[in-house]
Amino acid sequence: MSDDIVRIELQEEVAILHFDDGKANAFSLAALAAFDSALDEAGKAAKSVVIAGRPGRFSAGFDLSVMRSGDAGAVGRMVRSGAELALRLYELPQPVVIACTGHAVAMGAVALLAADTRIGAAGDFKIGLNEVAIGMTLPPFAVELARDRLSRRHLQRATGLSELYGPEAAVDAGFLDRVVAPDALLGEAVGEARRFAALDGRAHLGTKRNLRGDTIERIRATLDGLAPA
Repeated sequence: MSDDIVRIELQEEVAILHFDDGKANAFSLAALAAFDSALDEAGKAAKSVVIAGRPGRFSAGFDLSVMRSGDAGAVGRMVRSGAELALRLYELPQPVVIACTGHAVAMGAVALLAADTRIGAAGDFKIGLNEVAIGMTLPPFAVELARDRLSRRHLQRATGLSELYGPEAAVDAGFLDRVVAPDALLGEAVGEARRFAALDGRAHLGTKRNLRGDTIERIRATLDGLAPA
């Protein structure tokens, strides 16, 4: 069931969204729907949000079985839903912390760009936007998030040239904020979220809107060119 893909755990004022599809943690239509449902619940119950992947894998991106199916309608719905999820995370009223548990590529890396703070597990993992390397054009919503969050020194390499990064290099590029030992990752992410939960929520949201408003409007404009979800 889709509800099993994203399991929500409440720890006082922090909602932890555990993302685990038992495989590659793909952003399938079912996973995207499960995230929407979990974020609805988190919005009612928590002051900050943690998103954690499964050990060794945060997300492999969109479901490639759909992307390569030849079903243009299904592909369009999935990409549109992914864009809407990325935008929702980017402008979420609550601070969002991602515990990047391993590999994070394509839509997985886009989710990192949409979060407020990104803490990665140390290890032999790949992080980045690999769309061009697999013959796909990076969609405009992902380009806008990359333009906002990535280092200018890495922007072209990370987007048009599909460079993938290890966790430490991903900090320099702008996909992550810091790297910790895998067994400390969730605790670090929850601790950060607890600190953020103590912030004034109205001031946080107002500042986020002031900081990100132009990018949000550009992303919204790109949704018109995507299929309805």
